[in-house]
Amino acid sequence: MKIGVLALQGDFREHVQMLQRMGVDTVEVRLPRDLLEVDGLIIPGGESTTIGKLLVTFNMMDDLRTRALNGFPIYGTCAGAIVLSKDVRGLAADQPLIGVMDTTIQRNAFGRQVDSFEADLSIPVLGECPFRAVFIRAPVIERVGPEVEVLARLPDDTIVAAQQGNLLVTAFHPELTDDLRFHRYFVQLVERCQ
Repeated sequence: MKIGVLALQGDFREHVQMLQRMGVDTVEVRLPRDLLEVDGLIIPGGESTTIGKLLVTFNMMDDLRTRALNGFPIYGTCAGAIVLSKDVRGLAADQPLIGVMDTTIQRNAFGRQVDSFEADLSIPVLGECPFRAVFIRAPVIERVGPEVEVLARLPDDTIVAAQQGNLLVTAFHPELTDDLRFHRYFVQLVERCQ
C-alpha cells in the first residue's frame, strides 16, 4: 500500500513525515502519473485557491474528482477540506474545487493567523483520549449532508471533522502534532477501500 500526499503547495512535508513515522510507503504527488502509484491521497493545509488552481494546471482535478466518486480515499486537512467540499462560503470566484463531499464549509471561519488556537477534542473513532487539534486560519463545516458522519465538534457544537465513505476531512492540522491517530485512521480507511 502507498499513500500519496499532494505536494504542490502547503504543509505536505509534515504529512509525509507522519506517514513515514508509521512505516507507511509514501509518495509526494506532483504530477498525474504520481496518482497512478497511490492507493489513497492526503490533500494538506495551505492556500485552498492555490491548491485548486494547481490541480487544474497539472491536470489532476478531473481525475481526482472521478476517482473520489469511484471510492478512492482522500483525506483533506484545512485547505484540503475546502477543496473537497461541494459548497464553500467565502470562496474566490475563480477557485476550482474537487467538490465531491456533501458539506458546506466556511473559509477562515475563526479569523486571521493571529486568531489561531489549539483545542482538546473528543473524537470517539480515535479512542477515549482527547485529540489536541491545531487550528490555523481554519474553516468550519457549517452543514453536512445525510451521507456524512460528523467525527468531531468544538464545545460550541461547531463541526470540525467529518467523513463521507472514502472521504475524510478535518478543519485542523493533525500533522502539526505528535499524535498519529488521525493518520492511522486514514491508513485504515485506505486498507478497507482496497
